[in-house]
Amino acid sequence: MNPIEFRLVFRTLPFLDAHADEPDGVLCRRTAPEPQYLVWEPGAIGELFRADGEHGHPGSRSFRPLLGPRSLLWQEGERHAAYRRVLGTPLRGRRLQDYRAMIGATVHAAIDDLPAGRVFGLADWTRGLALRVMATIVFGRADDELLDPFARWMDRALGSRYRTLAYRYLRGGLPLPGRELDERLVRAAREAAAARPSTLAGRLLAADGPFADLDDGELRDQIVSLLFAGHETTASTAAWAVYWLDRHEAIRSRVLAELAATTDDGFSTEQVPLLQAVVQETLRITPPVPAAGNRVLSRECPHSGGKLQPGTTVTPSIYLAHHRAESHPDPHRFDPDRFLHGRVPADRYFPFGGGTRHCLGSQLGQLEVRMILAGLLRRRELRCVNPKAGVPQLRGHAMAPSPRLRVEVLSCLD
Repeated sequence: MNPIEFRLVFRTLPFLDAHADEPDGVLCRRTAPEPQYLVWEPGAIGELFRADGEHGHPGSRSFRPLLGPRSLLWQEGERHAAYRRVLGTPLRGRRLQDYRAMIGATVHAAIDDLPAGRVFGLADWTRGLALRVMATIVFGRADDELLDPFARWMDRALGSRYRTLAYRYLRGGLPLPGRELDERLVRAAREAAAARPSTLAGRLLAADGPFADLDDGELRDQIVSLLFAGHETTASTAAWAVYWLDRHEAIRSRVLAELAATTDDGFSTEQVPLLQAVVQETLRITPPVPAAGNRVLSRECPHSGGKLQPGTTVTPSIYLAHHRAESHPDPHRFDPDRFLHGRVPADRYFPFGGGTRHCLGSQLGQLEVRMILAGLLRRRELRCVNPKAGVPQLRGHAMAPSPRLRVEVLSCLD
């Protein structure tokens, strides 16, 4: 491990902050055995995503064993495209209406369990809520006997940055769930497919679809990937949004006024544009995933300082792109108004990645966060009791608020 890699691993965010405004927007991580670069210069990002179908996508050395070697996240070519067609269609556009009532009921059931005077861990609360939503989308129901061991496994692997690093560098890799949990996940998926074909498990295993004969190993990898990717980033975004609104009373007051002027539950961005801007700015300033997936270049990738050569491994840095002052003036200031005056170019703002790997659940995740925020703001008066704990903590490749960040329910408004 060279000095740059060491600082990236052990001093990640301070190291990134120190490099955000480098004019080239390219940083060499290492030169051997193969060259690896972080990239955040807009021209290079745009070129990289436009040609994404030609590049290789080797995935993460740490997460490949965790999510499984046949996860849709590492698939290539037509099989990857088939997974995106089957699983992406129900997660965007008008199809999101199918989940509206379920998300609302799940959100409000979680809020019901927040009486006045309760103090709770913000990140843990949003993580549990988001996992229940995703499990219902995948299986048609949220079974605590399945979700509890899944959540414990995730926390064991990712809940402590130092423990995660110890697993990675001293124990040979992150802990796996074990055969029993793997078998339960596969069994739940096959039962859901038989009983509830409209679920993601049902669509994945449809008899007339491309994956009807999916074996248990590959099915396990897809279910784990869907549950993990479908709840971790959404939970982090929701927790960060609550934190930022707590720290900015004037913005919170404007959001409350917007909600008071409509009965919308947060589903429609047209009804709550400021609330949506809060979500977008949260994704900018504290992106739940600091870097998009690795690419191995199949052709030259030009940038402002030169060209990256074929065979180079390139990682688009979401965090650096979002904190580049040239693209986002005063980048460490929380300012949702940035997103109320037109669309921010996709080569400067890409919280869900881009190209052929753009997150399938980007619309669903933002919808969930809006509905969580709308429900909380209307029904509970909250206060962060230890705002200094509002510091980012890396959970594997995700960036969540510290688990020490706690919120008190000052009053119930319903």
